[in-house]
Formats: sequence, structure tokens, C-alpha cells
Amino acid sequence: MAAQYINSTNIPLALAVYLASDYYDYNAEPNTISATTLLKPLRQIILSARIPQESGAINLVDMVKNRMGAAIHDAIETAWKTNKENALAALGYPKRVIDRVVVNPTPEEVEANPDLIPVYMEQRMTRKVGKWTVTGKFDFVGEGKVQDFKTTSVFTYSNQINAEKYIKQGSIYRWLDPKKITDDLMEIHYIFTDWSANRAKGSATYPQSPTLTQKFNLMSLEEADRFIKRKLELIEQYWDAPEEDIPHCTDDELWRSDPVWKYYASADALRSSKNFNNAAEAYMHMATKGHKGKVVEFPGTVKACQYCSAFAVCSQKDQLVMSGQLVL
Repeated sequence: MAAQYINSTNIPLALAVYLASDYYDYNAEPNTISATTLLKPLRQIILSARIPQESGAINLVDMVKNRMGAAIHDAIETAWKTNKENALAALGYPKRVIDRVVVNPTPEEVEANPDLIPVYMEQRMTRKVGKWTVTGKFDFVGEGKVQDFKTTSVFTYSNQINAEKYIKQGSIYRWLDPKKITDDLMEIHYIFTDWSANRAKGSATYPQSPTLTQKFNLMSLEEADRFIKRKLELIEQYWDAPEEDIPHCTDDELWRSDPVWKYYASADALRSSKNFNNAAEAYMHMATKGHKGKVVEFPGTVKACQYCSAFAVCSQKDQLVMSGQLVL
């Protein structure tokens, strides 16, 4: 069944049709799991499958970022497939090099022409692990190196929120097809959706361009194999378990912020006068004030729950809301 959408913000039909269109090649075969799904928290994988699809209608406005990212991916793929000769020539590459570049050649074409420069894009890969079929589709592979295009915020890059996820994703891709993906490094090509030229001028740590490339070391094939098989074991172990028995998401999976220790000048003060990143500094500050006032620890808040497809049926989320650690 196709996804159902709710147009709660009255997006005009001219735009709504675009946002409600999904061209991803999903695989509905039993026991098929994607690389991106394997990267999700265990609770999210299992509990999401327990929500009837017809009751999980998606708010159309929430698809804006997703569709923008997909559109950029499609544009990059189209450029390589339909205009690479003109673009490479405009970039100064000689014709003898341009003629050797072939997008998505067959194994027979590569074997017949050793001088070929293969470029692979949007290739679907599969591999069997017991009853499971693991599948994944990379964005780009050139010279044996897997590369991914990420449309994201500067904040996400600067805080390296998804760094570990990128490494695991690239490692799973190499595990799926180590003949095409031979390099130990992967590259993430960021396209920043909120880049500011003015902020770039005033900060040495702010990205100096609306695009930026970062390299990561991939897991070894053995490490990736262990990670994939262990995750599949856990999914099988807890698939039919009661919701309360499924392991809770970790702080990293919850995107928990760091705790804060707040100093209040008096016991009945409503607002803190100074905040600290650790307890020792907070209590040292209180000592300079003659040990007057109080220090209160505020645990880090979590954010991932708000974007989780299992939100409606997760009791961990309810506990976090009650404790004030998840603010909706």
C-alpha cells in the first residue's frame, strides 16, 4: 500500500502533488532489510512495523526536506548520465579522458576495456544473510570510492551528528559489493541548505563554501559483517517481544544534548544566574559566593523521538516526556 498524506497546512495542489510523489524503489519482499534501516535504533525498527500503515498518515509539510534532497540527487544523476561529456569538457578535461568515462558499465564492458574509467551511480545491491536479504543503493562510486551526497544544515555538519551513521552506511555498501567499492575511505559531499556567506566571512570554523567534502575511514569488511549480523540477530530476538522488553534507545540514538548545571543565587530564585558544563565548576562558583544559593542539574534533552516513526507506540518516549527530557 502506498503512503497516505495529510495536507494540514493547506499546501497548494500545484506543490502538493510533488511532495506526495515518491519514486524510491522499495522492496516489499519478506525478510528484506535496507542499509538505512539497519542504521536505525532497534526499537524504531521493530515498533514501526507494528503500526498499521493506514494509521500512519504523513503530514505533507514534513516531506519538504526529503523531496528537496531527492531532487538534488536526481539532478546529479541526470547530469552525469546525459551531460557528462559537455560538463567535463567545460571543466577542462581532455577528450581522451572524457571518452574513457562510462556511467554504470557492465562487468563485461569493464573487462573488455582496461582503460575504461567506470563511474557507478544509484546501483541497487543485495546480499543474503540467512533468511534475510540485505539491500542498499549508493549515490556514487568513482575509482573504487563510495561517495554520498547529503543536503543538510550547517549545524548537522558542524556537530557531526551523523558521522558514525555515515561510516556504517558506507561500510555496509562496501560489504554489499566489495568488487565495485575497493577503497578504505568514503567521501561525504555536503550541500548546505542554510549556508550564509556573511557568517562564513566572520568565522574560521564555519564552512567557507555552500558545499564541502569530508572523508571517513570505513569499517573493515569483517567489522561490517559482525555489525550487520548482530543487528539482524537482535531484530529476530525482539521482533515479537512485548514493547516494554525491547531495549531502550541509547543517548546517542536519542540525540541527547549534554547536561547543564545551573547556579541559582538563592534557594527560591526562579532563573539561574550562571550555567556550567560540569558539576565541579558549578559548585566551585557557588563556593565563591559563600556557598549561598543552589546548584541544580538539568539532564540533557532528547530530540530524535520527534522524528521517529514509532513515536505513537513507544513507552520510552512517554517516560522522557514525563521527566521533562523530551519537550514536544
